[in-house]
Amino acid sequence: MDCLLTDIEARILGCLIEKQVTTPDSYPLTLNSLVLACNQKSNRDPVVDYDDVTVVKGLDGLRDKKLAMMIGMDGARVPKYEHNCDYTLPMPAEELALLAVLMLRGPQTAGELKTRTERYHAFASVEEVEAMLSRMAEQPTPLIVKLPRQPGKREGRFAHLLCGQPVVPETPSTQPQPEAARLELEANNTRMDLMADQISQLQEKIAAIQEQLTEQHTIIEKLRELL
Repeated sequence: MDCLLTDIEARILGCLIEKQVTTPDSYPLTLNSLVLACNQKSNRDPVVDYDDVTVVKGLDGLRDKKLAMMIGMDGARVPKYEHNCDYTLPMPAEELALLAVLMLRGPQTAGELKTRTERYHAFASVEEVEAMLSRMAEQPTPLIVKLPRQPGKREGRFAHLLCGQPVVPETPSTQPQPEAARLELEANNTRMDLMADQISQLQEKIAAIQEQLTEQHTIIEKLRELL
């Protein structure tokens, strides 16, 4: 890919890839669904608060780069959007899964990526993830980079390069091990994130059903007018 993405474009593209896999019944996405996906509180880092205009501008940027397109579906009242990675950024589904999670959640270790890509692709092991990340990093136009290992951390993290070289924040030379209470809190937060994500998926399905019912009602009204 010749053109770098903005952070907003990367968030939108990651959401389109994610929702195609996790909520196929409501994909392609309406603008409203896409805004909700971008602003999710779970499975996002950083958490953002984009408005409709921000997302439309991001979509226009992706469309200019041939990475997204607007489509008009039969019977739909509003346009919908889908990614175009199959043509502009072709790669195996497992590589696309890794790229999407990195766009949505920032730099991560191979172990974190294995866990967080399970809804997209079931990797057999962390080693398989590391091998695939290495291949992506060694391509003529690399999509992935392995960041320097942070002090006090056993594993290095990986980041995507669709927005250019990531900025690595400075870290203290030594860091104490987290307390047991903090580890417990982080585990609880992870469980809450999973629950919030499930609730978000249910809300999207309900919204899709409501939209279908509205469209059916419109069709019935039109038929009544003709009779």
